[in-house]
Amino acid sequence: MGRAIFISYRRDDTEGEAGRLFDDLVRSFGENSVFMDVAGINPGMDFRKAIDDNVSSCGVLLALIGPTWATITNGDGTRRLDDPNDFVRLEIASALARNIAVIPVLVHNSRMPHPEQLPDNLKDLAFRNSVELTHARWNSDVQLLIDALGQYVSASSRTSEEPVHATVSVQLPPAHAAAHEPESAKGSKMPLIAGIAGAAVLVTALIAYSVIHGQKTPVPTSVTPISNITPDKPAPAPAPQSPLVGAWTNSTEVEKNGLQRLEIAFAGDQLQLHGWGSCQPAACDWGIQNGTVSGQQATAVWNLEKKGRVATVTVAPSGNALSVMIVNTYTQKPPEQKRFAFARAQ
Repeated sequence: MGRAIFISYRRDDTEGEAGRLFDDLVRSFGENSVFMDVAGINPGMDFRKAIDDNVSSCGVLLALIGPTWATITNGDGTRRLDDPNDFVRLEIASALARNIAVIPVLVHNSRMPHPEQLPDNLKDLAFRNSVELTHARWNSDVQLLIDALGQYVSASSRTSEEPVHATVSVQLPPAHAAAHEPESAKGSKMPLIAGIAGAAVLVTALIAYSVIHGQKTPVPTSVTPISNITPDKPAPAPAPQSPLVGAWTNSTEVEKNGLQRLEIAFAGDQLQLHGWGSCQPAACDWGIQNGTVSGQQATAVWNLEKKGRVATVTVAPSGNALSVMIVNTYTQKPPEQKRFAFARAQ
């Protein structure tokens, strides 16, 4: 029997998000209600037959769409969507042909593909209502998706009660003293009381000795309450490390407003990318964007509205250089994809 939810994705485009979504859906609906090729196909099975069997019997297909979903190419330069045997194309086309609900799931600030970007058997996908999963609001976005999927599959009682761990930092409130202490805690104060009493006896003896022998012995005028003694502050957590961090320069001459420079740094635990385009007489400042990290690579998106252009930049370490892939989408012309090697700035 097939699973109710089928996750379709490209490994080079949204593998990290697909795995994360799979785990969240399994916690809500159970492992037998969610299918993803990596986790659901046993060794030795025919991949094509397994995909076809599960798509044909699923209740809903989630099509994860990232920045390069429609433009990514094979090794020979052919766009994968133009290949009739492309598995992502086969998965979605099979679901559309069977009138199975297909929900586009947009990640990395990607946009829905236009009908003219799609082969004939996928053109209906462009008219399906989509949902968006963002890095900053992942938990709440996924919860909205889970609520919408309730009409296709029911949550199992076992998995729906398991906690979903937060994927963003959580600020805990400061600790407060308990209003009522247990008896065992009260008993533990006896050594402290005995110590204070002993100190008082010692001070009294010193005063008496001073009076008898006519010596002036300094007497402490105040004692710092134990409650006012605070422990040393813990050392700050070390800054995250990444081979992406640094100032980088495009080693290839680029056209006007092509990406010329990148500065990558952490702001707290958030990776940020600052880009500059090639302009005269001064470089065009694209501004700073937060990067979405997946493994050793990171992706950031710049919306260059004045030029009718959205630039999606994916960076990854490549030896001593930085591999930079840029996917440009335009309002008036087809998208384009370029790859450059950036060197560390001197």
